[in-house]
Amino acid sequence: MQDPFAPTFEFALEIRLKFRPLPKVKDMPSGGDRGMVVLDGGEFEGPLLSGIALPGSGGDFCLFRPDGVLAGDARYLLQEKDGSVFMLQTRAYIWGRGPEVMAKFERIAHGLSKEQILPEEVYFRTMTTFEAPKGRHDWLARHAFIGVGRRTEAGNIIRYYKVL
Repeated sequence: MQDPFAPTFEFALEIRLKFRPLPKVKDMPSGGDRGMVVLDGGEFEGPLLSGIALPGSGGDFCLFRPDGVLAGDARYLLQEKDGSVFMLQTRAYIWGRGPEVMAKFERIAHGLSKEQILPEEVYFRTMTTFEAPKGRHDWLARHAFIGVGRRTEAGNIIRYYKVL
């Protein structure tokens, strides 16, 4: 029997982001390192909206945990082609399915390598919400979103799915 409470998902948008890394706070007493990347720009597109990620409008404060998990905490602004501005807030978990994956992820993020990370090599999931103005895009502010991401040489690509 199918669970009537199990969530279903609907594709909402794909976003392609470029970041500029800043120096890390290394070896914190609480464990791990804290890194920050500033949003350098990007674009997004979905069935109901498309536009750009506003450069300099935010970034991601990542906690590099001692267990190899990167815990992301990002906020930045998106601007739709009609001029509407939204704020995206996301929490993420990223970890490698093999011992070398996160080191490769780090080299790519800092522009030290042009290696590829295959989607099956990494767990890259986000829990995302939006703030949006009243009107045609306020559906963004009424749903939870799950993102499935990947790292490329140019930045992150994340596909967001609306939780129905």
